[in-house]
Amino acid sequence: MSGENFSELREHSPFLRTLNLSKSLILTGVATIEGDAIATLLDLETRETYVVSKEANGAGWSLVGVKGDESDIESLTAQVKVAGSEVVSIRYAKSPSVSGTPGVSVSTRIGDGSRGGGTGPHGGPDPRVLTPDQLSDARNAARNIKAGFQADGYADNQTIPPEVVSKISKLSVQQRESINVKMFEYRNRGVSSRDRIQIYNRLLDREVSRR
Repeated sequence: MSGENFSELREHSPFLRTLNLSKSLILTGVATIEGDAIATLLDLETRETYVVSKEANGAGWSLVGVKGDESDIESLTAQVKVAGSEVVSIRYAKSPSVSGTPGVSVSTRIGDGSRGGGTGPHGGPDPRVLTPDQLSDARNAARNIKAGFQADGYADNQTIPPEVVSKISKLSVQQRESINVKMFEYRNRGVSSRDRIQIYNRLLDREVSRR
């Protein structure tokens, strides 16, 4: 192995990654759904969005708790268990825009999962901000792949094609959650159901090809 390879390994060491998570991750939103806290995190290095709750997500992370004044989201810090038993503190920060691809966040109103905020049928100024019920729908659909969700473009009484279900089943729960969250942004922007079906399938194809 050349010196250049060692240099790359030192800069992107998998052993240092966990230690630096608290610096590369920001807390972008918190919601309480059916009594359980759910938080969304944005990795500033990879631009990936993670959803964490008391149940471990696809990356193996789980939400231990949220500290701060719940009426002021800027004061909140999420305690997240990552590798092994290590718990890192992730502070709230506003999602920055990079190359036109903004981070996804959850409505700053902390409630019981009732509708509010966002855009489209819920009203609100920013289509990137998911409401607690949208986040819940995105998470549930990531685990129950045949059920569908409000933003996939398929009608409530429409059966999701088997080939689409097959593609979804090849992805991890985390990959499904990320796609579902992105689809809600398209829905909030007013993209038609027909166009959303095409976008959804393109996103699925892209993730399947990466595996």
